[in-house]
Amino acid sequence: MAWLATVAICVIAAVLVLANGYVGYFFVLLAVGASAAVNLR
Repeated sequence: MAWLATVAICVIAAVLVLANGYVGYFFVLLAVGASAAVNLR
């Protein structure tokens, strides 16, 4: 459950920073979210 929350927070944060124009941080947050999503299996 904690990993699911981590993925959700990273996706939400990624969308927010992308909306503010921080493209680099967007990809970093997506990468962190994707690595957390691996643990959902």
